[in-house]
Amino acid sequence: METHDGPEDRVRRFAAIWSRAIFPVTATSLTRPEFESLLLPLARDLRDALAARTFEPARAQAMGAALIDAHCTDPDVLSRTLDVVDAYLVLYCGVGSPQDELRARSSRLQHAIAAGFARALRERTLAEQEAISRAALSARAAVETALHASEARFRAVFEGAALGIAIASLDGKILEVNDAHTAMFGGRMHGRSVLDSGHPDDAPTVWKLYDELVRGEREYFRVEKPYYRGDGTNLWTNLTVSLLRDPEGRPCYQLALLEDTTERRLLNLRLRYEATHDALTGLPNRTLFFERLEKALTAGTGQRFGLCYLDLDGFKTINDSLGHAAGDRLLVEVADRLQSCATGHGEMVARLGGDEFVALTTGADSAEESSEMAGRIMNVLSNPIRIEGRELTVRGSIGIVEGPAAGERGPAEVLRSADITMYRAKAAGGNRYEMADDAADARAITRHSLTTALPAALERGEFFVEYQPLVRLGDGSVRGAEALVRWSHPQHGILGPDRFIPLAEHTGLIVPLGRWVLDQSVRQAREWQRLFGADEDVLRVNVNLSPCQLHHPRLVAETVEILERTGLEPGALCLEVTESALIGADDDLLKPLRRLAEMGVDIALDDFGTGYSNLANLRRLPVSVLKLDRSFTQGMQQFPADPVDLKIVEGIVSLAHSLDLAVTVEGVETGAQADQLRELGCDTAQGWYYARPGPADQVRALSLVDAASG
Repeated sequence: METHDGPEDRVRRFAAIWSRAIFPVTATSLTRPEFESLLLPLARDLRDALAARTFEPARAQAMGAALIDAHCTDPDVLSRTLDVVDAYLVLYCGVGSPQDELRARSSRLQHAIAAGFARALRERTLAEQEAISRAALSARAAVETALHASEARFRAVFEGAALGIAIASLDGKILEVNDAHTAMFGGRMHGRSVLDSGHPDDAPTVWKLYDELVRGEREYFRVEKPYYRGDGTNLWTNLTVSLLRDPEGRPCYQLALLEDTTERRLLNLRLRYEATHDALTGLPNRTLFFERLEKALTAGTGQRFGLCYLDLDGFKTINDSLGHAAGDRLLVEVADRLQSCATGHGEMVARLGGDEFVALTTGADSAEESSEMAGRIMNVLSNPIRIEGRELTVRGSIGIVEGPAAGERGPAEVLRSADITMYRAKAAGGNRYEMADDAADARAITRHSLTTALPAALERGEFFVEYQPLVRLGDGSVRGAEALVRWSHPQHGILGPDRFIPLAEHTGLIVPLGRWVLDQSVRQAREWQRLFGADEDVLRVNVNLSPCQLHHPRLVAETVEILERTGLEPGALCLEVTESALIGADDDLLKPLRRLAEMGVDIALDDFGTGYSNLANLRRLPVSVLKLDRSFTQGMQQFPADPVDLKIVEGIVSLAHSLDLAVTVEGVETGAQADQLRELGCDTAQGWYYARPGPADQVRALSLVDAASG
């Protein structure tokens, strides 16, 4: 590729490409280099508009109008300009922003340029037509005289005109047409009747105006009118019909001037289609969908609407693993299947963007129809889609909103309700549809708001860590503490991890959040050591790892970096991993845990006993601590304790110790529980009997009590 030194060189290259593309279809008298110089300021304007922080439609429309001012009036000029902008503007002039954002701006520029071009072309044509009409009206007497006195001069004007011209009698018989008129219709219309030129798309007022003209009640009228050509195709025109009078003022002829606007109309239709349809799938886009939804919501009494909002489950994984091209082909196939579900009257399917689609039903019984539509969608998605030799199973979550057309909700509110309901269906496991429900949607809104607020909350420092002491059962001294993250939400108050950790795992934010918690906790453990001595056995810190963090490739490296930066010995850190996360774990998943264990970091198997792992499997796991779930201690709260629970705990402790594993018990709430667990051989415990989670100073205070009593 040619190397360009700077922005000005690149914009000149763009102007050169643009010039070569449209110069052959212009009517300019300039040479091509001169024409390129004419386009250069417009190219700079395009570059600046692409880089502008705020999109200004009027600025881009002015660029389209500038082409008309330069006598570039052929429709091919616009078509080729749009192609050049689409292919080269971002390539040569796009800097400083992500490519997707620049592409989106480029698309908006193209639509605005087309709108400005079409409007300027229409205004120019109307001005020329107005001038012709004024000349025809003011020279009516001269034309009539010319018919009798100067046939040669009349013929020169008549035959040389660029517009189609027809002269007809007052009863509608066409007496004469020029060559331009014949070319428009694909044959001579001489001898036919104006009254036979009706068209189904005629404006309602056309023939009323015509009757008034031939009766002498008006001098002229101007309308947009379609005709049928000789081959049956449509000819669209701007039609001006004038009344010609004899020297005594009596009506005698009608004169029609026709401008062929078919190509311009097709261009406008194309631009309208592109503005209202998705380029990838061909489905109606968000713009057209909102138009239809607004119409459905104002249909009147007795009418209802139903809206199905679909989001594909797991599409991002498919897109990331197989590539965007495969993802696009998948979306096209899904769109085709959805289109087959909306063939009834009042039904439509649209793509809102990404992997989000909507289906709209209208009629008197939309509640049942929308549920049936959702069922049909789930059914067509159930069959695998074959992409690049692979069969992909596609699932979707659907939120349904239905109601009376004469309700008070607007399109944006209805779509938001459907989006929230869809989110609720996805949160319930996906591959299902849910009907809108105010109470359930309120809970979903809360989850959604928390999800969207998570990234900013981490940046604003809204998270903090509390610590729950871990106590040696043998002597009651503080062994360390488990770090538990909390969220100080501006509206919802202090939130426990059960409210936001699943959301963080779903969005992937758990990785940076977990890294922050680890850093804070290790710093605190180092501070404890500074206060109580360098012996790592004095106070240690336990930090939870989520399954997502286990798969993060920099888990080991980031842990090492944090330990080295703070100066904490690895033996003072224990990472807790849930039993369910390690069920069926392969060597690749266990490898980072083994590396951490080899460094001296303790690995604890959290919530032990809640899953169904094979006890013999413990030998292959790099763990040094078993944390018994609180469900094992609940039976010890009653007196006498459940003997079955005691036997189970005793057996687990015996097995753990035989494998050289320490045992920690959660949920200790009474002294009797603590005594029984000590007798059963458990090593450490935590629970409200000792302390609830609290600030780091609480752990320090408890440790000072231990030191004083010792």
